[in-house]
Amino acid sequence: MSQSAVFLDKDGTLIENVPYNVDITRIRLCSGVLAGLSLLSKANYPLFVISNQSGIARGYFSEADLIAVEDCLQSQLAPSEVALNGFYYCPHLPDGCISAYAIECDCRKPRPGLLQQAARDHAIDLSCSWFVGDILHDVEAGRAAGCRTILIDNGNETEWHLSPARLPHHIVADFAEAAQIILTIDRIHNSMKQIHPIDSLSTSLNIL
Repeated sequence: MSQSAVFLDKDGTLIENVPYNVDITRIRLCSGVLAGLSLLSKANYPLFVISNQSGIARGYFSEADLIAVEDCLQSQLAPSEVALNGFYYCPHLPDGCISAYAIECDCRKPRPGLLQQAARDHAIDLSCSWFVGDILHDVEAGRAAGCRTILIDNGNETEWHLSPARLPHHIVADFAEAAQIILTIDRIHNSMKQIHPIDSLSTSLNIL
């Protein structure tokens, strides 16, 4: 049976945005992340990181370096009884200098390939899931996958090239606020399903 999940971007959403950083001593969780992830984890949402990591294709760091970052994040979250259920990243860049990664792909955001792969791997219903990010490429990837989307407006999106494909369902100040929106809307939707099973989907869409 498929389940809903929360997907989140890494740099600028989960951790402070330090470009191409794999130095674990410099990794800091963003404001509201620990509180928000704790709420979602207690509500039994699977949590998945979805991240572009072109630094691999550029030759700045290796996949092994990135795995060390994932391990560091899991260690930082563990004391709060939070665990990431998956860490999906795109290492590609068409004009990268490492030939094995210098390719066109369907996993680099704003394409939805990573979300679709995670959904296949973990039996996730994307239409009932959420994607939280800090730029409109995240929103576009989430919408393309069929997810509901939340943009954290923390200053990292600077161009604001909006279109229907890049319009977030919600805009928030930090991840804690995003988590509250997810929990509130899904709670309403689930209660509607119990009262009016047939009409719950169309009704719940109106409150998004």
